[in-house]
Amino acid sequence: MSLETENAFAVALVRPGPVLLDGGLATQLEAQGCDIGNALWSASMLTTNPEAIVDASRAYLDAGAECIATASYQASREGFSILGLSTAEADRFMLLSVELATRARDEFLRDNPEKKNVPLIAASIGPFGAMLHDGSEYTGDYDVSAAQLRAFHAERLRLFDDSDADVLAFETIPSLMEARVIAELLRSCATPSWVSFSCRDERRISDGTAIEEAAILFQDHPTVLAVGVNCTPPQFVPELIGRFRKVLPDIAILAYPNSGETYDVTTNSWSGTVSPVDCASAATDWVSAGAKLVGGCCRMGPEHIRAIARELREYKI
Repeated sequence: MSLETENAFAVALVRPGPVLLDGGLATQLEAQGCDIGNALWSASMLTTNPEAIVDASRAYLDAGAECIATASYQASREGFSILGLSTAEADRFMLLSVELATRARDEFLRDNPEKKNVPLIAASIGPFGAMLHDGSEYTGDYDVSAAQLRAFHAERLRLFDDSDADVLAFETIPSLMEARVIAELLRSCATPSWVSFSCRDERRISDGTAIEEAAILFQDHPTVLAVGVNCTPPQFVPELIGRFRKVLPDIAILAYPNSGETYDVTTNSWSGTVSPVDCASAATDWVSAGAKLVGGCCRMGPEHIRAIARELREYKI
């Protein structure tokens, strides 16, 4: 794939109106009764119940999502080695995540032949902290070198760059050092990409770096077509979008925050709630602030995406 050709993701970014992303894949898998309380999280379903992934992706497509993420956020060679899998086997399962998303999309299009736009497939690539499964993707406190981060990300990046994914989605990036490594690696990719940060407030990413300092890394980047935030409390999103827009006026901004609930990593539990209606109303604020791609992350299920889709149809862009 070449950015010189008409890539589906690039085409979607120039269409009128916002692009609706999906919600949390893990959220829907849990709603389907899947046990993902392990170090591989939703990626564990690649080895035990791939059909559940197809069903979860299909649920978001049926709700109105125009882009679905693969079940690879927490997938890595290191992670799969816990199961005793070889490098080749780990790579095969990571590529399976793209195949499953493609299957869900093909089945959706077969059942909805009137759809004009083919939904996009985003290869989900989590931060180093996702592999550690200790909550450090929300702090960036890894205690590793840039060289170690580069080696970790380069393996998966080459794999997904050669896949049939429409876009490489680096998600929940918490630190400036990791963002620098990712910006460098993405320069040599053929597939377009987006980068989204996890943020601690309306001004800073999770390691405390000002959002402007992180965003500027992707100014005039040859392959990164969108930058934004995910897995961040929704009340911070409008201000963050504005800050991105000032630094990156010519790049698409994306916003897919969590539901507003708070996760306790020590108890693996959530507290608080934000309804689908609340999230849908907030999504119009994100679009008004300048977001081109909107959706949800943790605790945002198909009902949230359906509500956002309905609200955006009624919203005058």
